[in-house]
Amino acid sequence: MKLRTLLFGLFNVVIINTLLAATPPAYKTTPNGVIIYTDPLVTGTSNAVKLEVITDNIIRVIAAPEKEITPTESLITVYTKRPDVFWNVIPTKESITVKTKKLTAVVDLKTGAVSFRDSKGEKILAEKQPLGRHFGPVVFDGKRYYNLTQSFQTTADDAWYGLGQHQDGIYNYRGQQVSFFQNNTEVAIPFLVSPKNYGILWDNYSLTTAGDTRPLHQLAALQLYSKKGEAGWLTASYANNKLQPQEVITERAETSIDMPFLGDSKINLPAIFTPATGLVTWEGSLASNLSGLHQFRFTFGGSLKVWLGGNLVLDHWRKAWNPAPALLSCNFKKGEKIPVKIEWTPEGGESYCSLKWQEPLSATEQNSFSFSSEAGQQIDYYFIYGNNMDEVISGYRDLTGKAPIVPKWALGFWQSRERYKTQNEILTTIDEFRKRQIPIDNIVLDWSYWREAEWGSQDFDEKRFPAPDSMIDVLHKKYNTQIMISVWPKFYEGISTYNEFNKKGWLYKRNIADRQRDWIGQGYISSFYDAFNPEARKGFWNLISNKIYSKGIDAWWVDASEPDILSNVSPEKRKAQMSPTALGPSAEYLNAYPLQNAKGFYEGQRSVDPNKRVFLLTRSGFAGSQRYAASIWSGDIGSTWQDMKNQIAAGVNFSMSGLPYWTMDIGGFVVPEKFEKPNAESLEEWRELNARWYQFGAFVPLFRSHGQFPYREIFNIAPDDHAAYKSFLYYDKLRYRLMPYIYSLAGAAYHENYTIMRGLVMDFAKDTAVLNIGDQYLFGPSLLVNPVYQYKQRNRELYLPKCAGWYDLYSGKWYTGGQKINAEASYERMPVFVKAGSIIPFGPGLQYTSEKPADTITLNVYTGADASFNLYEDEGANYNYEKGAFTIIPVKYNEAAKTITIGDRKGTFNGMLPKRTFRINVITPNEAKHLEFDAKCDKEIMYEGKKLTIKI
Repeated sequence: MKLRTLLFGLFNVVIINTLLAATPPAYKTTPNGVIIYTDPLVTGTSNAVKLEVITDNIIRVIAAPEKEITPTESLITVYTKRPDVFWNVIPTKESITVKTKKLTAVVDLKTGAVSFRDSKGEKILAEKQPLGRHFGPVVFDGKRYYNLTQSFQTTADDAWYGLGQHQDGIYNYRGQQVSFFQNNTEVAIPFLVSPKNYGILWDNYSLTTAGDTRPLHQLAALQLYSKKGEAGWLTASYANNKLQPQEVITERAETSIDMPFLGDSKINLPAIFTPATGLVTWEGSLASNLSGLHQFRFTFGGSLKVWLGGNLVLDHWRKAWNPAPALLSCNFKKGEKIPVKIEWTPEGGESYCSLKWQEPLSATEQNSFSFSSEAGQQIDYYFIYGNNMDEVISGYRDLTGKAPIVPKWALGFWQSRERYKTQNEILTTIDEFRKRQIPIDNIVLDWSYWREAEWGSQDFDEKRFPAPDSMIDVLHKKYNTQIMISVWPKFYEGISTYNEFNKKGWLYKRNIADRQRDWIGQGYISSFYDAFNPEARKGFWNLISNKIYSKGIDAWWVDASEPDILSNVSPEKRKAQMSPTALGPSAEYLNAYPLQNAKGFYEGQRSVDPNKRVFLLTRSGFAGSQRYAASIWSGDIGSTWQDMKNQIAAGVNFSMSGLPYWTMDIGGFVVPEKFEKPNAESLEEWRELNARWYQFGAFVPLFRSHGQFPYREIFNIAPDDHAAYKSFLYYDKLRYRLMPYIYSLAGAAYHENYTIMRGLVMDFAKDTAVLNIGDQYLFGPSLLVNPVYQYKQRNRELYLPKCAGWYDLYSGKWYTGGQKINAEASYERMPVFVKAGSIIPFGPGLQYTSEKPADTITLNVYTGADASFNLYEDEGANYNYEKGAFTIIPVKYNEAAKTITIGDRKGTFNGMLPKRTFRINVITPNEAKHLEFDAKCDKEIMYEGKKLTIKI
């Protein structure tokens, strides 16, 4: 026995010595950082952790599953390494410290865990110890990858925003799970930002979850009870007539509701059930052995109602072909039964309804978040720190590219519908706008302008569009209107363009092999081109350039860019449809398709027309999309009040994801039955819904109306003596009056990496009351926007953040900051407030943005604190601003001295006004002024480019 023990001990010594002999040095420096090799006795194998210093406030972290760091070429980042950044390495026995002027990263030598500190040594964020990262070997297309997970630990007062655009109504993602899988209405941007002034850019394109990355559970993982109290299931009742739900055709015990993707319902629903007309009800009780907040996540199409404890807690609708998410939270006490009733009306043959849930987070888990990706060679992320959230988002743009300034016309109003079917419809529509003197800059030609069987030909149907060149010329010259056109990366099998792309190997072929037909006419078999192939991108650009751009089109509507080869499929199905890509397995590149697709448009147009600003409106995007002039809209949302509310958080979080140009379908895209052929009551609700949505839409980066029937032009929604029409006209005209303000924000978005649509936490991070306010936001530095999203609501509660005070935009009335108020919200007005210490420039009334120069600008100065505003101007349509052809006129207000200073004009450009009139209005707490542009002003001066100081 003693001999065996001795031999076993000797064997362990040999093994340990062998491991130690094989262990590389603890660290080594590199030209831009350091590589640390972890202790194999702690991490199981020696991992390499590399820190790269990018700038004084950005450090890249790469963690490999073994000893070697794999060289990679990122699709996301485009930064160049700066040789002037100073940093040093400070080793100790326990750690390695990399220190710059603004940021310090400390790496534990045993585990490789990284913590980040500011210049004073205060901790900002840390990777979770002891093993906050995980590598799980997997194989895709015969290539080895790893499931990658990196977890971070923070403090109880932290919050997380950004992460793209999602439709769950969530603003602060603390304690939430976010899925990165590009889909209609869902946009994946792997960038997170915190009010503690840090951000993380996760450089991975595969299927990913962020935040609370624990797996969601099926319903069966809870304790279930039938409606009679039997343990083990819920009672599911099926009726084929939704108007007579008591006429149940079958009833059965069910322990799951699991139909999230196309085709699932055919497998799971009873054969005798008719989804198009029927209704399903699940009844019983739920209980849990865990106490605390349980999260429930639904995915559904049709109508969904949920009662918990007898209370209706969810009532939402979405057209069945385009499922929506819905989140519910419920506090459970251990063992307590909560009565539940779930009522689902599918409203279609292809139906979706899924319910999963998540157990409560522990106290430690509540202060952590993770990124977990399906496929990659190594963990790769960038930690960004700043003095404020603007600096963090600026760091994101330093890494991924600047956002070019949109053409000025794009900031005006756009009219669209699904769809203008003929050339005559477009021309008569824009003619009506001009006759009614409704300001407008852009009309949009949506899909199906081609012959039905020739999707992807990029040819106009000559019967409906006999002279597209002439139509475009008339729009430009007669109506001073731009035109945008919808282009899909989609090709019908057998047409000449399909044959050309197929011959060159530029198409995904699985959808063809599956003989999958789309929804048009008899149904056609189609595929998408491979945007990861640079030659295919060039080929696609050449096709649309020759067929469309040559006719004078102004901008591109880049639809279905997820890619939506087949709607509402599972990630596994999408990967199969996209496989292989030109770069490798689709599992690795899944979410980056919209980035590469936009790249083809941007580089293509600039190659043939280098000085005309590219403009893309696309339904999906990824980190870096902004550098390709991509603006994103929120997809085919529903025409409901809930959908409208959800757009507020969706747009704000998207903007805080680093992409400054966002928009939505004002009025919603898919329309409930009650609005398609409305009775008198539903018609009035339809009009009010659109009025409220127009009010909201006037204060987002891009102002556009779009949707299915009923027609979306305001004169087709309401007569001109109706409050809805009057409200729209007011806000449309106000938008154009605000053009000097809005275009200056666009200039700042490029030159200063500014964010236009701003979560309150960006400007009031120290006011903890704003951390979870997702239904208000700032439009630029000054305007507090408070959309009204309930039918017949005539006031709304809102919060005025802590600052020197707030002014009602319309009346000029002053309010103290740091308080909740119940603001008036008449039918025709949405509450908008101006921050004390603001300067807002208003221009002349316009019918379109280029109608006349802003030779007279009204400066409204809202006193109570010092204020400043940089009035930005350039040529509006070209890229000369990249070469320095722009001007900035700095305007400042000094509260103590009661002076307004209009500083020396900086810069010059062709067409610059050598002089202009400034009309100055001073609004004070004791002297309110109504927003009236034709009223007498307090001061009027002539400005000729030289500094002027005005005493007020």
